Amino acid sequence: MIDAEGAEEPGDEWEALDVSDTDVDRTARRQDREFSKFRERIKDADQFKVEGGVFDEATLRALYTLVQHGHIDAFGGPISTGKEAHVFLAAAPEADVAVKIYRINASDFTQMRRYLEGDPRFDDIGGKKKKVVLAWTKKEFANLKRAQAAGVRVPNPIAVERNVLVMEFLGSDGVRARRLGEVEVENPETAYEVVREYMCRLHRAGLVHGDLSEYNIVVHDSQLWVIDLGQAVTVHHPNSREFLERDCENVANFFARQGLETTGEELLADVTAARED
Repeated sequence: MIDAEGAEEPGDEWEALDVSDTDVDRTARRQDREFSKFRERIKDADQFKVEGGVFDEATLRALYTLVQHGHIDAFGGPISTGKEAHVFLAAAPEADVAVKIYRINASDFTQMRRYLEGDPRFDDIGGKKKKVVLAWTKKEFANLKRAQAAGVRVPNPIAVERNVLVMEFLGSDGVRARRLGEVEVENPETAYEVVREYMCRLHRAGLVHGDLSEYNIVVHDSQLWVIDLGQAVTVHHPNSREFLERDCENVANFFARQGLETTGEELLADVTAARED
């Protein structure tokens, strides 16, 4: 209440204000303390001291949010490091997961824009680098969902927050699954049929991988899995045909080296015919 009558001059009035802590204040301070501990734990851990400043403040906030939401329990070491992203092993409530962190400052902005521009899902992306990288992360999450729904074996996408993607870990005992190009292919004919069927299913679902080769196909649980779908575009993308032709050439060339009689043109005809059926 304001005691106007007891004031000697205007402005001398006093209002009784409750400045004691509220539950919101206490919760906010507790969360700040917990985040500070989380930040120091991540930054001080030897396994996270990687080149390029991956763990900037915004990324740490995203990771902390994923921890708070129960998607991550504890981090392990790095699985792979690259120019655009680092992938880390992490423990989750039910099983190990892979945590892919796109590097906003180091990502190939120009190359990313080439895959985003023309994709109707990202018409309003604009030209800011941070916005492009954040959209790219959501794009990979969406592409994994669509591929999975089409019957293609891909890592199960679990959650996405800013530039951080949490997905199923393909591997065992903390060791990632080996790429197709890293193993001896015992039955090239069967492997080729599986990859061709995956490409057909993706195309029927309106997607082109855009960077498919023996290095983006892994062997896990005696099955072939497709990974790295961040650059995958819809068939409506102006460069989708060019990307599909390149995928077909890469896949066909690999299996030709395994002794199969196949060409990129033949594979392209099979994949495009599958969408017309």
